Formats: sequence, C-alpha cells, structure tokens
Amino acid sequence: MSYEYADGYKIRNQFGLHFMTFTVVGWIDLFSRAVYRDILLKSMQYCRKNKALSIGAFVVMTNHVHVIWQSKSGKLSDTLRDFKSYSTKEFIHAIMNEPESRRDWLLHMFRFHANRTEQNKEFKIWTGDNHPEEISSEAFMKVKLNYIHQNPVRAGWVTNAEDYIYSSASSYTNGKGIMEIDFLYY
Repeated sequence: MSYEYADGYKIRNQFGLHFMTFTVVGWIDLFSRAVYRDILLKSMQYCRKNKALSIGAFVVMTNHVHVIWQSKSGKLSDTLRDFKSYSTKEFIHAIMNEPESRRDWLLHMFRFHANRTEQNKEFKIWTGDNHPEEISSEAFMKVKLNYIHQNPVRAGWVTNAEDYIYSSASSYTNGKGIMEIDFLYY
C-alpha cells in the first residue's frame, strides 16, 4: 500500500531513499515540549530497530518534522503508517497523563481534526500529506540534507546546525547525536 495525495506525490519505490515532511494538523506547535519530541524520537528509533527503517537525517521543529528515510524491507509506506499510528497513541497518552497546560485545547483540536476525516479515529495528529520525494542523485541528497539541518538556523534557534539537539546535524558534524542514525552515502 502507498499513500497518494491530491498533488500527485506518492511513494512509488518502497525501497527508495525519500525526503518527507510530517506535519501536525492545524500547524499546532506540539513539539514545543520536550516530552513530545522525545516520544517522536523514541518512535523513530523503534521503527529503525524493529521495522528495517534507515534514518538518514531528521529535524524536529515545533509543528513538523523533516526526514530522509529508507526501508530496507521495501515497506516504506507501511512503516510510515505504523510510525504515525503508534506515535499518535503515545502523544495522546502523554497529553492525558503528563503535566500539560494546553491539555483540553490539544485534545479538542485533535478530536476536531479527526472528526473531519472518514477514518473513524478519535484523534488525528498528523496530516495525511507527507510530500515524499525520492532522492535520485547525490546532488539532490545534499540539498535535502542541508535543508533539514539548516531549519533550526533559519528559525533563529541556533547559529550552528550541529548545536540543535533534535536534529541529525550533530551526528554528521561530531559523529554522535541524540539518537543513532544511518549515515547517508550515495
């Protein structure tokens, strides 16, 4: 199964290396809290260890995530679906059980967005559009890797990309980051 979008973006090569963006519905700043960023990374690590996912790069912004992913098993769409489903459950659990000043509002918004779909879910956190772009050349890979790592710099959060913790930039610069990745070589 692959995801198809109105704009024509689709994961056609399930083994291919892809740049993707995962966006929170309504551009809600869910990842302004470390607890949710940590859940996100934990979910990615789980997929890496248990679902044959290669994580070449990532950056977590306040309301979206950019990644370069590849499936060693040829099931990228399935892994993406499972990642979004599992992380949604974990986010909702944390919203309900962790100290959260925005609890009622967040739950209301995620219910509102779920009610606007035909998926029969109680909560919807992720938009359906991941804008997957298959990386087909070394030059394109370098452009996307730079784009990912420069996001926090462009946002004015850090001066140097490797100083932003929730990114793979420090892994490429210093050899170690907040989580293990699969370095990109073309």
